[in-house]
Amino acid sequence: MCYTTPDMPRDRLLIYAAGFLRALGVGLVGVLFALYLAARGFHTGQIGLLVAAGIAGNALATFGVSFFADRLGRRRTLLALSALIVVGGAGLVLLPRFLPLAFVSFLGMVNAMGRERGALFTLEQAIIPATADDRHRTQALAWYNVVLDAGQALGSLLGGVPFLLRRSLGWEDLASYQAAFAGYAVLGLAGFFLYMGLSRRVEVAGPGSLPAGLKAWRGISGPSRRIITRISLLFGMDSIGGGFLPSSLIAYWFFKRFGIGEEWLAPLFFVAHVANAFSYLAAAWISRRIGLVRTMVFTHLPSNVCLLAIPFAPSLPAAAALYLLRECLVEMDVPTRQSYVMAVVAPAERTVAAGVTNLTRLIAWTIAPGIAGFAMKGLAMSFPLLAGGGIKIVYDLTLYRSFRHVRPPEER
Repeated sequence: MCYTTPDMPRDRLLIYAAGFLRALGVGLVGVLFALYLAARGFHTGQIGLLVAAGIAGNALATFGVSFFADRLGRRRTLLALSALIVVGGAGLVLLPRFLPLAFVSFLGMVNAMGRERGALFTLEQAIIPATADDRHRTQALAWYNVVLDAGQALGSLLGGVPFLLRRSLGWEDLASYQAAFAGYAVLGLAGFFLYMGLSRRVEVAGPGSLPAGLKAWRGISGPSRRIITRISLLFGMDSIGGGFLPSSLIAYWFFKRFGIGEEWLAPLFFVAHVANAFSYLAAAWISRRIGLVRTMVFTHLPSNVCLLAIPFAPSLPAAAALYLLRECLVEMDVPTRQSYVMAVVAPAERTVAAGVTNLTRLIAWTIAPGIAGFAMKGLAMSFPLLAGGGIKIVYDLTLYRSFRHVRPPEER
């Protein structure tokens, strides 16, 4: 079990701060990644593959976190992953060709999805529940996600910096984008120093003697293992749908459909992330009244109906309104999903549970962006929106049918 003392909130605040800075970078990359690569001459298929490379790197790192972080030490793992983010940002600035960019996107876990769902997120998600009791667990995770989406919102707004550099200072396109990605590397470095301040209380008791690898999975109880397996497969289905919808490709869809650049996309994605942030607090309030599973499904399902309607919007204001309405609802399942998974397993099983569920999501995410990029190039620009929305609706209905009777302790 984890060390839990009155001082744990200090560690939680450090995690919140590091997550906020990392989310700034994720929001910025989500807006600029595809535009930057298009300015470098890459087509949508190549852009999709580079998005997938970053997700694949995150998936491999999440695998390592799931089965080795508790044994190696959580703080040490957080520091190593932060250093890789710095490498990824520097590579995006310095490397000009496709293959080196693919390698550094993989190694640096470059997240162009516009959502923070990587290896660091997984480990933080496992640490935070130890800082609160069952009654306040969902609220602690909700505030964590508020912090992340506040960072992503401001990061999206920072996506307008290249436009300001070009307009006000006369910078060239590539130089303005490279300055933004250099800032992304600096944010990763700042997160590294924040993690250095974490105490030993974030560790699992006796980390050096804990099982690692497959032994960690075999150490999970039978009922927990069955729940983790079933829910991970469903989360994978949801993430295949989500993999068609990285912010970078949605930004590119708005750019191609309505001819708008980062001067409009940055504020649009800023408002979207602000809507996400407020929705987390609403989700915590709703879940106390109707339950975690109902909150996950009854908010996620209408958001996907909005997504399916976006390609049929006749104008930019209509498409933007549908997108923002979707963003008000789509992330309510995030803190409730995290809280639910952490609640239905034992405290000592949380790192593996968080890791396996997030790893499944990341693997599924890896599959879809490359397909989406080539489909936008060869089939239809709106293919990702339609495919992603349809798959997610199937997920919502299946999740409710499978888990409506599996309740966390506070609902029993």
